[in-house]
Amino acid sequence: MKLNEYKPEEIKEMSMIEITFELMNEKKEPFAFNDLMKRVAEIKGMSEEEVMERISYLYTDLNVDGRFISLGDNRWGLRTWYPYEQMDEEVTQTVRRKKAKKAADDEVELDEDFDDLEEELDDEYEDLEDELDELVSDEDDDDEEDIDIDLDDDDDSEDDDIDEDLEEEDDDLL
Repeated sequence: MKLNEYKPEEIKEMSMIEITFELMNEKKEPFAFNDLMKRVAEIKGMSEEEVMERISYLYTDLNVDGRFISLGDNRWGLRTWYPYEQMDEEVTQTVRRKKAKKAADDEVELDEDFDDLEEELDDEYEDLEDELDELVSDEDDDDEEDIDIDLDDDDDSEDDDIDEDLEEEDDDLL
């Protein structure tokens, strides 16, 4: 039965998925989901608010209902239109085109990302080399100062005090 043969009361009672089935069966062509939703909303006389509330239900029903098949690119058709082999070919061709384009885009993006990463790592390596050179240079300066300090220190009185304390402890132990 065609949609225009239904009474308005019957259409109001029909579910969105039933209207979708009748619409596709009548037109005999696949629909983009957005176009499909618009047509169903027009047929049922739904407001924009109702459409926004119920759009996810139609999408879920399309996925769950075995009468419908996704053809890729968010296009839907009736499963009965496509013999198994043809259905597989049409869906596969769409997916292959998308994957090939995505792979090419990803490859270019990866090359750019790799170049950026390589440049960033080179910069970090150079920074680390500079820091290491500064540290080694600072350590050499510190060592020289320590040596200078040790050579200038002529106060041996503390060493003598320590030696005396040790001798006293040894005597006490005996």
